[in-house]
Amino acid sequence: MTIFARRARASAGRMHPELSLVSYTLLGHLEERGGCRATDLAAHYALDKSTVSRQVAALERAGLIERRLDPEDHRVQVLHLTDAGREILAQVTRSRRAAFRERLADWPEEDLVRFAAYLERYNAGPGGADPD
Repeated sequence: MTIFARRARASAGRMHPELSLVSYTLLGHLEERGGCRATDLAAHYALDKSTVSRQVAALERAGLIERRLDPEDHRVQVLHLTDAGREILAQVTRSRRAAFRERLADWPEEDLVRFAAYLERYNAGPGGADPD
């Protein structure tokens, strides 16, 4: 698992110099949700607010996200991907998928099916599934 995590961190950095694994994850969440508050990101990923704040600031400086006023509550700022953020996320996603395909290309179908079942089982375990 440690090697898997190291590879994921390294591949995110190779795709875009400003895009750490945490940044990539946050961008993915913002895309999936259509935007959210920084406090929602911190709560969802059980991260300290200051950690999320630093990540958000870096993503804003890179032009990958922007803040917009919540139309229902103008006191609240909602984070959204910019067009550049969507493109970087799409590039990284394509690169990661290509890397997975290459790495798994020689695996027999039965191994791929078993591997997928193990991943599903692992993700369904305590703390593994996305609560939303």
